[in-house]
Amino acid sequence: MGLALEQAQIAFDRGEFPVGCVIVQDEKVIAVGARQGTTLDRAFFSEIDHAEIRALKQLEVIGTQFDPERSVLFCTMEPCLMCLGAIILSGIKKIVYAYEDPMGGGTTCDLKRMAPLYKNCGIDIVSGVLREKSLDLFCNFFNKETNLYWKNSYLETYTLEQKK
Repeated sequence: MGLALEQAQIAFDRGEFPVGCVIVQDEKVIAVGARQGTTLDRAFFSEIDHAEIRALKQLEVIGTQFDPERSVLFCTMEPCLMCLGAIILSGIKKIVYAYEDPMGGGTTCDLKRMAPLYKNCGIDIVSGVLREKSLDLFCNFFNKETNLYWKNSYLETYTLEQKK
């Protein structure tokens, strides 16, 4: 999770929403991703360039060397529905995340009620690993006056209340 936090810090330093992701296979990092598309210099905020998607895209490069059964995805924020679906389809069987996303997190979905493609995925989800360090980054992000991404949202309010 420490390496995922480093990716989140990279995103934060670029003015992006501070989410980082690392995919590990056999205790070796095989892919990394940092959030993009949330800075003020854009015409619109991208809701596709999530850290998890960016890391999963890197798996295309290693191809057959990727074994999802032996891989773990670490992320500084709970994956959204889009990312959770992509992770499930990749075959990765374990997700570890730091900070919950009360506004858009997808890991609490009842997968048994989903379409067959998703309901029998057998994915293990571990939450709260290095939560406080991730929370600090999100608080710093939301406290920046120049930030407009998710400004005045439930996520911002919830996050800032965690530090009171």
